[in-house]
Amino acid sequence: MKIRIVFALAFLGLLAALLSAYVYHTPAKTQPPVFNPSANPFAKGIYANGIVESDQPNGANMNIYPEISGTVRRVLAQEGQAVAKGAVLFEIDSSLQTNNVMVAEAQVGVAEAGLKTAHDAYSKLQAAYDLNNAYVSRDELDNAHNAVRVAEAGVELAERQRQMNLVLLSKYTVHAPADGVIMTVNAGAGSYVSPQGVYDTYTGANDPIAVMGAPQSSLAVRVYLDEILVARLPPPEKITAEMSVRGADLKVPLKFVRIQPYVTPKIDLSNARMERVDVRVLPLVFRFDGATPFPIYPGQLVDVYIREQ
Repeated sequence: MKIRIVFALAFLGLLAALLSAYVYHTPAKTQPPVFNPSANPFAKGIYANGIVESDQPNGANMNIYPEISGTVRRVLAQEGQAVAKGAVLFEIDSSLQTNNVMVAEAQVGVAEAGLKTAHDAYSKLQAAYDLNNAYVSRDELDNAHNAVRVAEAGVELAERQRQMNLVLLSKYTVHAPADGVIMTVNAGAGSYVSPQGVYDTYTGANDPIAVMGAPQSSLAVRVYLDEILVARLPPPEKITAEMSVRGADLKVPLKFVRIQPYVTPKIDLSNARMERVDVRVLPLVFRFDGATPFPIYPGQLVDVYIREQ
């Protein structure tokens, strides 16, 4: 009886092994890709990676830093908001500087009162001297005249100090430097900011308190071309390029804008801080219409193919 049980178990084990071998030997069906990888649209094309930016005549995005240090009292900017040049973005606590302005204004009043006193004394001495120069010596008259000039200089100094404090007070309000769109706001009410920016808890670095871009009717793409491919680049007037958006089957034609004629060390667009190899790249700037089937935002990484000469 026991022998039959042993043979039965062995037979069941053999069947399980054969079934497992059949199941695991069957090749799994390959899942179709979520989107097609970027392909070279040209017969001979040069590949480069790029990053989307706001379209501006020079530079990239506008990084906004305060000119003074302090605690943010109010944040009037919102991400995605279109603002005009001069619009108030942040208000920094200015209670101490406001007090300094009040002190400077009081000093102007004191200086003006001193000027009036000196001027009145001089006028009286001048009238007495004109009536009879024996009553007032020339030395007293000259001293009174010099006192008026000193008082006038004191008024001018106090007024300049008042203006200086007013200018400094205006720095506690951060304005938009140009027309554009607020892309990021990195400082909130209560945050401490300085001319170095605001401390980022996650990266441990100082960030601008806000980043602005140009109006997004059109966007720019900054492309970094490896130096070994520069010789294959066509003349500027013949440069044609196409952009592929990662994660979507979208091809966007690009309009060449300019070349930055200086080969620079490659940066890692994924925000890594270090490079292991000394690769140098030539930056090129393209433009494309912002009216795409779905939104494309500054900061996106894209694949770019440039038609080879």
